[in-house]
Order: sequence, then structure tokens, then C-alpha cells
Amino acid sequence: MRQQILNHLEDPDQLEKLYRSNSSEFVKVFNSVYPEIKDEKLAQYWHARLSYERSEISWGTKNDWIFILLASLVAGLMAKIPAIFQIKPELFYTRNIAFVVFPALASYFIWKRNIPMPRILFTAAAFIIAAVYMNLLPDLPNNDTIILACLHVPFLLWALLGINFVGLDLRNDESRLDFLRFNGDFLILSGILVIVGGLFTAIVIGLFKAIGIKIEDFYFDYLAVFAGAALPIISTFMTQSNPSLVNKVSPVVAKICSPVVLIMLIVYLGAVLFSDKDPYNDRNFLLVFNLLLLGVMAIILFSLAETAKDFGNSWSLVILLALSVVTMVVNGIAFTAILFRISEWGITPNRLAILGANFLMLANLVFIAYRLFNRVIKKDEKTSVENAIANFLPIYILWAMLVVFVFPLLFNFR
Repeated sequence: MRQQILNHLEDPDQLEKLYRSNSSEFVKVFNSVYPEIKDEKLAQYWHARLSYERSEISWGTKNDWIFILLASLVAGLMAKIPAIFQIKPELFYTRNIAFVVFPALASYFIWKRNIPMPRILFTAAAFIIAAVYMNLLPDLPNNDTIILACLHVPFLLWALLGINFVGLDLRNDESRLDFLRFNGDFLILSGILVIVGGLFTAIVIGLFKAIGIKIEDFYFDYLAVFAGAALPIISTFMTQSNPSLVNKVSPVVAKICSPVVLIMLIVYLGAVLFSDKDPYNDRNFLLVFNLLLLGVMAIILFSLAETAKDFGNSWSLVILLALSVVTMVVNGIAFTAILFRISEWGITPNRLAILGANFLMLANLVFIAYRLFNRVIKKDEKTSVENAIANFLPIYILWAMLVVFVFPLLFNFR
């Protein structure tokens, strides 16, 4: 996006197309490059346009809301499939809950980004193949490989969403970072809407209960299902139509989370040393340990994506460097614990999946810590920390594909 803006400083039509193709990314990239082009008349116009603070929220056009209503209706009907076709809910939702959410979100970006037809066909085919594959897997309760496939397929669908979010800039690191930032904004706004929805639900049910009408079954079977299906689509629309709505909150959340999580990790590791639990011999403790690691890793990636917009903030980089190093220690313990369990009791699908995930996260953390070390300690301004995130995303996706499509066959559905 940066180079495209620089190449079209005398072409207002092309700049407008770039803005409409991805307005949130255009704003961020333009603001970063503006000091270099501030003498250009067209750049001054765009700066004035983008710097104008809207006092009201943009509610979009009629076409936007038609799309939102249709997508929400389709997603809601998909969520009701078990009730409509008498399918076991636990079987359907464990395999298909991600298909209720991600196709609708991908469709939104396909529509907004003017994605070319070959990409649309690829996305549709990928969703269909994944859905057919997941629902053709045998109904084997407590089967490790099928459970792993159910846990990893949402990540693959998330990757398909990202492919359409970045538009034509698949290899652009800034576009991938922008996708991570979108996820942070999306989660924050979705959390707020969930809280509002919970309060609304309590009020409505309480009001009807006060007059002797029991509406819980109808409310949760229909209204809550369709509202829940609509929530991700509405959150996406609001974050994209109003870039300033939450993008000032996300950096604050990232800066608060990083030091808090760092302190929590240090205290937790100290507590582990004095407890009678260890991940080498306690399977449940190892599971909790890895869930903790996954959450911290997500916070690091989100915080780095936000900090990438302002790498002049050295304090944030110091905190992220310390957090990366401490997380490497946690990851190293989990990694050696898995190796120990494999050496003692052999390879299972779960152990191999966790081993691979831990190895990838450890390699990514080393890469991130090395880049942060160069920026913080060596003061190397040319070191690109954001590449440490963006370049690893495809590797995670390939591993998830392996777990979803290869593990069930490799371990013969055991």
C-alpha cells in the first residue's frame, strides 16, 4: 500500500480506488508516509480529509444493511440446522460452528474489497471442501484426531478470512499486520456488544417474568441464535466503517495487557516451583500450561501488531522483549515436557500436535525476541520486528492444515 500511494500522488482517481479498497489500511499507511509527501498538493488534501474528526458514527448505506441482514439470516439458519434436520447438536456444533461465522465475514470483505472472481471461486471451494470433509469424518466420540481437526479447522477458516481481508496484497507484511489489528478491534467491539446483549437479555426476560409470561425458550431458541449469528458481522461492519471507533482503544489495551501479563507469568512460574504440580507427569497441568502459552502468544502477537504503528515507543518494546523472553521459558518447559512424555509413553496424535505447535511458537518467539533485541539493545532502526509476525502466519496455517487433513489418516482415526 505504501508504494502504491507514493506511485499515484498525481492520480486522484487511483488514490480514491486505493482508499475504497481498504480504507483502514490506507489511513494508517498514508499517515505514516505523510511527512515525506507533505509538500504535494494532493497529499495535503488527503491529509485534511483523513484528519477530519467525525463527531458521529457512520451507519453505512442501505446496501450495507441489506447485506448484513441477509448474511445474518443465512448464518442464523445455519446455526439452526440441528433443530431443523434433527441432527445431534454436539456432533454438528463441534464440527461446524466455525462455518456459521467465517463464510459470512469472508463474504463481507469479498464484497467490500472487490475481490476478483478467481479468488472468490477459490474461497468458496475451500469453504465447501472443508465443510464436506469435516462432516464426512466418522462419528467417533472422544477420538483424538477428530477432536484435533475440530479444534484446528477454525484457524484454517480464519486464514481464509485473512486472505480476503488483505485483498490483492497477500505477500504484504503491513496488510497481514492490519489483519491482526482488525482482529483486536473486532474482539474488543464484540466483547462490548456481548455485554450489552447480556444486559438486554436479562432485562427482557425479567420484564416478561414480572407479568407471568415465560419467554426463555423462545428467546434463546430463536432471538438469541440469530442475534449471536449477526454479532460478528455487525462488529466487522462497525470496525471497518468507523476506523476511529476502537482503534484508539486497542493500543491502550495492548500496552496495559503486556506488562500485566509479564508480571503474571513471572509470579506464576515462581509459584510453579513451590507447587507439587509439574507438566512432565501431570497431563491436565500440561494442558493448562499450553492453554496459558497459547493465550500469552496471542497477546504478544496482538501487542506487536499494535506497537508496530509506533516503534518509537521504546518502553513498549522493552516490555515486549521481556515478555517474549519469559514466554520462551514457559514454551521451553512445555516443549521439553512433551518430549519427555513422548519418550516415556510414545507418540499419540495429541502429543504430536502439541509438540508441533510448541515448536512453531518457540521458533517464532526466538525470531521475535531476536528482532526486538536488535531494536531495543542494539538500537538498529532498520530491523523489521513486524516481519517476525507476518512471515510466520503461513507456517501456522500449514501446520493446522496438516493436523486437520493428515492426522486422521496418519493415525487411522485413533
